[in-house]
Amino acid sequence: MKVEPVIEVENLEVKRGASTVVSEASFKIASGEYVGIVGPNGGGKTTLVEAVLGLLPKTKGTVKIFGRPIEDFDQWERIAYVPQHATNFDELFPLTVRELVAQGRIGRAKMGRKLRREDWEKVTEAMEFLEISHLAGKRIGKLSGGQKQRAFIARAIAREPEILVLDEPVAGVDPSVQEKFYKLLSDLNLKKGTTIISVSHDLSVVFCRMSRVICVNQRTYSCEVNEGTDPEKVLRQVYGEHFHFVFHRHECRGVFGNE
Repeated sequence: MKVEPVIEVENLEVKRGASTVVSEASFKIASGEYVGIVGPNGGGKTTLVEAVLGLLPKTKGTVKIFGRPIEDFDQWERIAYVPQHATNFDELFPLTVRELVAQGRIGRAKMGRKLRREDWEKVTEAMEFLEISHLAGKRIGKLSGGQKQRAFIARAIAREPEILVLDEPVAGVDPSVQEKFYKLLSDLNLKKGTTIISVSHDLSVVFCRMSRVICVNQRTYSCEVNEGTDPEKVLRQVYGEHFHFVFHRHECRGVFGNE
């Protein structure tokens, strides 16, 4: 059965000032895929994500979301985005974890009304899924880096998005909890069918857990990740011919292991 793409990008070009940051980007992302976006620092990963989500203007090309040109797309409640610096805020702000996660239920269709029982059920479900229920009444500013990140992911999935976009979700997170965090994202993808797009510097995780990789270094290269995928061949497209991939084994599904 053919799976329709939820995102289609063709010949996309994006500039910041006079500099071209993304050039001739073309790829498709199907419903239910778990996509890793990788590339060198300054290569345009965040710029690509922001342009695809309409947060940055494009200079050329087309972007379609759920089959509609981005210029006409207005169903943003179907997408949740957690930017790279989402957890950077005033730590004295009096907001609890439960209140933060509840913000995910306030979409365009819910503006102007109080949250209902089903909304709070989804808040509870999201906190349970991210294993932060025990933190519900705790101030956000009192959490560790990993706990904060999970709280913001919980806010995103409480929205019940069809597409979840994450920009470096484990930045600043203790390495000891990163594997558990990626396991939770895999569960979200596999058990709920959520399409996940994640900017990542952890190349091992991308080739271990994800179903597609998009390499970005001004230009983009996209391919499926399966048993026949050669990570070095893929990554040399953006890192250069002298790139050497060293795999750090993860407990995961996919080309290098099992759940």
